[in-house]
Amino acid sequence: MVYKGVMINGKRLETITSQNSNSMASQIISDYIADTNMMNKLTAREYHARLRTFEVFIQKRYSQLVEDILSNIKNGKQDPYSLLSEYAKYLNQQKISTLTLKQRVVTVKNFLEYHDVDISPRRFKLKVKLPRIIRKNKEALSKEDIVEILNAASDIRIKTYVLLLAATGMRAGEALSVRIKDLDLDSSPARLFVRGQYTKTRTDRTIFLTDEAVRQLKSWLDYKYRTRRVCYKDRQDGGRTISEYRSPTKNVTDLVFAVYQDTERPNYLWLYQDLVKSFQMTLDRIGKGAREDGNERRRQITLHSFRRYVKTTISDLGYADYSDYFIGHSGSPYWREKDSKKAEIFRKVESSNTSKYYML
Repeated sequence: MVYKGVMINGKRLETITSQNSNSMASQIISDYIADTNMMNKLTAREYHARLRTFEVFIQKRYSQLVEDILSNIKNGKQDPYSLLSEYAKYLNQQKISTLTLKQRVVTVKNFLEYHDVDISPRRFKLKVKLPRIIRKNKEALSKEDIVEILNAASDIRIKTYVLLLAATGMRAGEALSVRIKDLDLDSSPARLFVRGQYTKTRTDRTIFLTDEAVRQLKSWLDYKYRTRRVCYKDRQDGGRTISEYRSPTKNVTDLVFAVYQDTERPNYLWLYQDLVKSFQMTLDRIGKGAREDGNERRRQITLHSFRRYVKTTISDLGYADYSDYFIGHSGSPYWREKDSKKAEIFRKVESSNTSKYYML
């Protein structure tokens, strides 16, 4: 057996080429993931999970390796459309959503094309039948909903995080990637810088902040770096309890919403699960934690709901193009406008967006 290691997000994915292994990824998949990892680590991790599902299907259906199937396709012994169609039927028997099924099939299609298998889009559409995705009409949150959620927040950190999302329409990960040095809370209007490596469009952008968001961020930072009393036992003094006051060191590279800082490798992903759990507990406490009809794994209100709220609010004021820029959609004509023009429009929508109705 031959092993090879691929590093993804600091974790080593061991690969094995032995046909007897059902738990390790094949060599050809690992090489593909390694190349994808150069572009985007999160994408690589997701593709790895999807292709592992495909590998399991290949082993069950054909008792072969992915390398063997790929060779048969290139030699004309295996029809790629029949293979993808069979895989779609296999996935349809699993308890997964229609969107997940489609994503897994398309990922395999891209994997085959990466290895020089020509797949015609028209023939793919004709021969590989995929279930239609049901588009559900999701209404934006109302101002009253946001007020209720904020008032029910159990601590200042989750309240500040939710308020920032509702005031800016940022993606959940974008907000968690913000550092102290990315905030300019004393300018008019105040602004926040989002690094391109943490955005979906891979583009840096500056977001204006409402006065209320500024006040809340300042309150959170003052609380986070406050002087507090620390009690501990001194082992060298017979276990005597010592009480003293300490102030955390404030570094400009600290993540705003991180309580414990990792100065060597700060990673916003570590914060996500913690804040999602706090947010869901807040929803449950006020009776708004209902699940989606037909998808019990997903709640009706998520952190993404605030993004939809900001987009709808600004669009209703007659600034649809500006709303695309504000929440970070690519292709908005406002991307190349002067900052003074962007700030002028922001001031017009600010009073209707957040600062007039929160009851903090």
